Amino acid sequence: MARPSDPRTTAWWRDAVCYEVFVRSFADFDGDGVGDLEGIRGRLGYLDLLGVSAVRLTPFYLSPMADDGYDIAGPRAVDPVLGNLDTVGSLVAEAHAAGLRVVIDLVANHTSDKHTWFADALAAAPGSPERGRYHFLDGRGENGELPPNDWRADDGGPAWSRAADGQWYLHLFGPGTPDLNWADPEVHADFERTLRFWLDRGVDGVHLAAASGMAKTPGLPDVELSGADPRFDADGVHDIHQKIRKVLDTYPHAVYVGEPATTDEARFARYVRPDELHLAVDPRLAHTPFDADALQASIERGLDTVARTGSPPAWALAGHDLPRLETRYGGGERGLNRARAMALVLLGLPGAVSLYNGEELGLTGAPTRAPIPWEGNTPPYGFSALPGAWESIPAAWAPFTVEAQLEDEASTLSLYRRALELRRDHPAFEGEELEWYGAPPGCFAYRRSPGGLICALNTSAAPVPVPRGDVLLASAALVEGRLAADAAAWLWLAP
Repeated sequence: MARPSDPRTTAWWRDAVCYEVFVRSFADFDGDGVGDLEGIRGRLGYLDLLGVSAVRLTPFYLSPMADDGYDIAGPRAVDPVLGNLDTVGSLVAEAHAAGLRVVIDLVANHTSDKHTWFADALAAAPGSPERGRYHFLDGRGENGELPPNDWRADDGGPAWSRAADGQWYLHLFGPGTPDLNWADPEVHADFERTLRFWLDRGVDGVHLAAASGMAKTPGLPDVELSGADPRFDADGVHDIHQKIRKVLDTYPHAVYVGEPATTDEARFARYVRPDELHLAVDPRLAHTPFDADALQASIERGLDTVARTGSPPAWALAGHDLPRLETRYGGGERGLNRARAMALVLLGLPGAVSLYNGEELGLTGAPTRAPIPWEGNTPPYGFSALPGAWESIPAAWAPFTVEAQLEDEASTLSLYRRALELRRDHPAFEGEELEWYGAPPGCFAYRRSPGGLICALNTSAAPVPVPRGDVLLASAALVEGRLAADAAAWLWLAP
């Protein structure tokens, strides 16, 4: 694996496998029941052993934790529960020494309501510069008692809350996260300071949360009258991305990543124009059912969307806001089999891939943000020295610990390790072109070109013949030479 100092890796992100670490749930070093940066530093050897090329850290900044850290009160300060600036520096340096890039989550759409800016805004008068950093408006109705428009927040509640003096402020993600007004030059200048603060400390890129929400449709029209959602994907958001990208371009090693909230191919493609995001993670594959035809269509759309942009596709099946894969695919043994099959589908695709911590362990039946089980037979499975943790860990997870799976060649962890090794080192994975084979009903097979990797998926209820080629890896044992139901396999025909 190339080291981050290698000048040949300027575009290292084009085929990277980035492992998302939910900081509070990965590893607890100081024994307070909450995962922390020192805990991640102590587990870098595991990430190197797993074979990923980058680690993405969810927010570790100063926050009142109304939204698991995405409500940021101090974007250039570390939450003392999680570490300090020295810890960040050591983590980045040791990750680089192990050949791992470090990408950090940042939020540009909003701040915490505990941010000093918002406190200043509440204390200031309507029309003041302090309120100009956010969206404060007078209400509708005879006495301004109604919100300025009919917008709802992402959680389904109202998108407006009323200040003590009667004005209303906008919060698309809940009252504790007031939306910033990017029309105010100070908002952009402060975010640039934040970007440079972390990039100057060696981080290798930024993953921007709520990447399509910073600009709002002019006039903030009612949803009912708009014909489209005026809260997200407004044309002005691209001006903001271009400003951010100009900063990133002064750090040639760094990647700029986001997850635009649109399924419209043409609008999605705008986010990966040469002066915006390097990578836009396509959300559709993660929401596609386990059906060969639906999955093939989703992959084809993802490839077509970025085909003319110069940007590689970026794929993900899991994340901190999604149910665990095994749960989504039906739960139990069947859900696990399907999740293992989809791991090969995902990691066989050209482009960049995002994995979520615990995905490689086949975890199921618990909140996505539950801590990682490392070892032992009872909770918290080595996550913390405390008997408990900030989020509960299922008592049934003993067979899923890293310790239990590491030496088991049939385990899900071993499947991921072998898949990542092949993806990194085998010539079958060369090339960014994909072609489709004819396949039985309920199945598909794609081939990477020019490398020659073939990925076959069987979503039907019975075993099917496998394509011609040498079997490199299968998510389940072949059944008399045939691909089992709910399984996938990698094969190779040398060019």
